[in-house]
This record gives sequence, structure tokens and C-alpha cells, in this order.
Amino acid sequence: MLIFIGFLIPIHSQLFSADELLNKAIEYHDPNSFWNDFKASFYVKMESVKRPLRTSKITLDLKQSFFNLSVQVEENQWTSTINKDLCELSFNGTKEISKEIQNKFKLNCERAAMYRDYYTYLYGLPMKLRDAGTLIDPQVIEKLVDGISYWVLKVTYEPEVGSDTWYFYFDQKTYALKRYQFFHDESLNDGEYIILEDELEIAGIRMPKDRSWFYNSDNTYLGKDTLSN
Repeated sequence: MLIFIGFLIPIHSQLFSADELLNKAIEYHDPNSFWNDFKASFYVKMESVKRPLRTSKITLDLKQSFFNLSVQVEENQWTSTINKDLCELSFNGTKEISKEIQNKFKLNCERAAMYRDYYTYLYGLPMKLRDAGTLIDPQVIEKLVDGISYWVLKVTYEPEVGSDTWYFYFDQKTYALKRYQFFHDESLNDGEYIILEDELEIAGIRMPKDRSWFYNSDNTYLGKDTLSN
């Protein structure tokens, strides 16, 4: 079992500011500044302890505000498309979806927008930390986890954006994003941490290939997402 423990060491004589660290990380993941014009499709296989295998195809065109999610779970397949202000849903090839199916599979436009934001955020890191409403603690932290030292940024958000507290862990040599964790209430040690392994380049962006999820509270393994193109 992976044990997520470590020591937070504020760097009083900082080698670089939090802003400089983020710049270095973005330079690593998006060396040619392609993210704002990102246009590509990729696949995510989600393996969960308590749920059946879920395979998703995600298409993003950030410049055109286009998002498409096609999901396969067992014998069922559904799609959600957001094209600017328009939303379209289908289930097993039909757009005529019963209320029962909508409720069972949580198939609605609000959910589609949530998934758009979810995939754009997680696969757009660390570039998404430049978004409006993001509050980056100016103090760079050094943290030792499982014998490895990381540079760490603490991030919170304006109330209208989000209420969670996030920590992002960067490789001390390459500045690659290696793990992150979030808390709903840090005093309760709730929330989850995510370990990133390997990389895959999608449309010029270095994205994590494997993401493994664990509870902060007891290191319980929750599942794994595997990226492919």
C-alpha cells in the first residue's frame, strides 16, 4: 500500500517564487504554448474498485468552445456534446432519451458541462492554474513524500470558482507535475490524492498517462485512469 506521508518545509530563502515555479512547470508541459488553442481527441480508460470499466473518448476544441464526450460502459454507450451554448445528448444511438435513463445514467446538460470542466481542468494542468479566480500561495513548499522531495504549490480559489484546497507536487529537476491532492476541509484530512505516472503527448501537450486515486484519510485505493490517443 502506498503511504502518503510527508513533511512540509517552507523555503524561506526561495530559489524562485510560486509564479516562477508555475512558469517552469507550464514550460515543461506546454513548451510551445499550444494549450489555449488545444484541439484534439483522446481516450481515458477508468478502472474503479466499485464500478465497471468505463471507456471515454474526449474531444476538445478550446478555441471553438467545443466539447464531446462519448462513453462506453458494458453494453451501453452515450454521448454529450457542448458546442458553444448548445447541448446535445444521445443514448445508444438515439436522442430520444427517457426520464428513467436520464436519471439512471445522470445524462443531462448540467452533467455534460461538469465533465467538460473536469476533463479540461485535469488534463489542462498545470496550465489551468493560470485561470481567473485561482489563488496561488506565494510560498513555495518543499515536501518529502515516500522518500522523494517535491516543490509544492498550494492553491485555493475565489468562492465563485471553488472551495477546495489543492496541493500540486512538481519534480525538482524537470518541474513536471507528479501528483496532486485536494481537501474539502483540510482539518478533517478528507479528499483525495492522485499519483501521476508516465506521460503521453497529445497535440503538443505533455499529459499524465496514468492517474491513480487514493483517499487522503487512509490511503484507500479508488481507481486508475489511463490515457491513450
